[in-house]
Amino acid sequence: MFDNLQVLFQGLALGSIYALVALGFVLIIRATNVVNFAQGDFAMLGAYAMVLFFTGLSWPYWLAFIGALVAMSIFGVLFNLGVYYPLRNRPFLPVLISTLGASIFLQNTVLAVFGPQPKPLDKVLDADGITVGGVFLDSQYLVILGVTVALVLFTFLFFEHTLIGKKLQATSQDKDMARLLGIPVALMISITFIYSAVLGGIAGVLVGPILFVSIGMGSIIALKAFAATIIGGFGDVTGAIVGGLLLGVIESLAAYHISVPYKDAYAFLALFIFLLFRPSGIFGEKVSEKA
Repeated sequence: MFDNLQVLFQGLALGSIYALVALGFVLIIRATNVVNFAQGDFAMLGAYAMVLFFTGLSWPYWLAFIGALVAMSIFGVLFNLGVYYPLRNRPFLPVLISTLGASIFLQNTVLAVFGPQPKPLDKVLDADGITVGGVFLDSQYLVILGVTVALVLFTFLFFEHTLIGKKLQATSQDKDMARLLGIPVALMISITFIYSAVLGGIAGVLVGPILFVSIGMGSIIALKAFAATIIGGFGDVTGAIVGGLLLGVIESLAAYHISVPYKDAYAFLALFIFLLFRPSGIFGEKVSEKA
């Protein structure tokens, strides 16, 4: 029993990373109707920014974290201006291909700057963790869960109880009507990219101490986060969070009880089963209807 609780705890923490990246996916989908296939690279860039500031420049951990967030905010603006904005009036396919190209470009740029070797990153806390009822709660996993809960709560309050949040919602629902109401749609989309980049960056910084910081870390996270958006309900914010957590738990429990080498495959097996028996996902519309 304790073993299952231990695996469940780790699965929830891992699923929290998928949920944060999936949330970034969904926000951009709702704002632009385009899947940003570079979303996983936002996590990779955030982690490398942390490595640069903390390890490379020897900044204090908290200052390096703030520096990484600022860097990701600036990157979100540049990504919007360079990848999405020039193609904003085109059909979704050129924009989608543009994000794929940006993903490849970002990975090769980071490879040229930092080299191919994975980089270690310290935990947020020095403590190893605590044991509760026979279950060891690693400090980094606790930080991941705590930060995810805080960000989900912040996202809810921001979108439901602030004027900017309501303008972002209006933009995602009907851009033409939002323009008629005087809402600066281009600015709202830019804010969406900034927030999505920051979410991805935080996810990368949090998971870096566990997986090591590497060029390919964003790709596998992005694939699983995208699977989470479909399992939760394509384009649904709540679905992205629930889908991410569910995927992390399924992956961890299946790896523990069946086979570790196939750990990554279980997530996509779960996606296949959902597409087969519930293509609308847990909360959303059918993928075919959204496309």
